[in-house]
Amino acid sequence: MKKIARFLLRLMGWKIVGDLPDYNKYIVIVAPHTSNWDFIICLIGRFALGVKVKFLAKKQLFFFPFGALLKVLGGAPVDRAKKGNKVEQVVELYRQSEKLALAIAPEGTRSPVTRWKEGFYHIACQAGVPIVMIGPDYASKEIRIQELFWPSGDINTDFPQFIDFFRTIKGCYPKDIPDYHPKNT
Repeated sequence: MKKIARFLLRLMGWKIVGDLPDYNKYIVIVAPHTSNWDFIICLIGRFALGVKVKFLAKKQLFFFPFGALLKVLGGAPVDRAKKGNKVEQVVELYRQSEKLALAIAPEGTRSPVTRWKEGFYHIACQAGVPIVMIGPDYASKEIRIQELFWPSGDINTDFPQFIDFFRTIKGCYPKDIPDYHPKNT
């Protein structure tokens, strides 16, 4: 599968810049999320790297037969309308797992947003896992993988570093990456 995925990326003119860490547990944030092609390109990239990365997706995508395929590919449905502490649920998943890489789109949607969701950051801090930033850059046709980022616990210091990295990535349908403004200001 690895060879087929590498061939497909080359055929489409894409390449991977960087590598996923040889680390048991980490969270992956992928942005900008502007098109359904982001998922396809990053999924092919995941197979090309030969690494199993699970991902969260809205539960509406998990209908028959597509839902079964998404689950086989590593997908887990999330009910965004349902109240509950999703951060704590994912933190518990990390605690129970010996090995887990989980991908999340911090925008939470393909539509433009004024603020990114911070759940991935709180998950990383509470679970004690690093963050890997990945951006599918359509301008250069590169899937860019940043080195491990260990959150300090100070979201106001760390979050602008995520924003700075993703501002260098051009989505399929370019949109502005929002500035980070703490919730309490």
